[in-house]
Amino acid sequence: MNEEILIARRGGVQTLRFNRPAKKNAITRAMYSALAAGIAAGESNEDTGAHLFLSSNGIFTAGNDLADFMSGGGDHAHSPVVAFLEALVSARKPLLAAVDGAAIGIGTTLLLHCDLVYTSPTAKLATPFLDLGVVPEAASSLLLPQRAGHPVAFEMLCLGTPLNAERALAAGLINAIVPADRLEGHALAAATALAAKPRQALLISRRLMRGDAAVIRARMAEEFTHFAERLNSPEAKEAISAFLEKRPPDFAGAAKRGV
Repeated sequence: MNEEILIARRGGVQTLRFNRPAKKNAITRAMYSALAAGIAAGESNEDTGAHLFLSSNGIFTAGNDLADFMSGGGDHAHSPVVAFLEALVSARKPLLAAVDGAAIGIGTTLLLHCDLVYTSPTAKLATPFLDLGVVPEAASSLLLPQRAGHPVAFEMLCLGTPLNAERALAAGLINAIVPADRLEGHALAAATALAAKPRQALLISRRLMRGDAAVIRARMAEEFTHFAERLNSPEAKEAISAFLEKRPPDFAGAAKRGV
């Protein structure tokens, strides 16, 4: 069991909680594996009717643990990240999230695969892929414009502007803003209500509403090709090095050095 991803079942709801407070719930490859396995287990468990992502300590997740991610070698196609993204697309049962505090990178893009999202007033949704020299992932280049429109999606994915809870609600990215002390209970009540619905009717209704999963998988694959290429670019190497070294990036210098 991975103690940094706590998986439990409350009635008909499976909860998946980020639990790495010392690192702001930054996600490692081991955590991605645990998340993918947890979703798969919930999907095969007849008593589970919905999945609910939770967090702890006032932050949803800081996104990828970059040091861990970059230490994984070059076989990104078979990485736990890809397994988790596939689990999101393959899930037949409703996905929900309760977001308290920052949801960075994958913390925001996973929400685009959720059916219901609730946040606290301090929530911040941010997708700083471009600032790291890479491109969007998790089919966010498709799903975010569909959900929020091109202007907001471009502002988030290219300009890198975070959205606070109020803007996220106005953009249609979340369902409601709930006080932090009631957030988890509110999301759990919604998940419990869904899990109690006629199961097959729920699954069919959800599938009809979400459309063709093959389209999402195709966009994920296209994004992945560019993402893997960008990781080896001078821009990304400099951006990630600067982030890890806590200094401003020097893209011009990196290009001259060819690093």
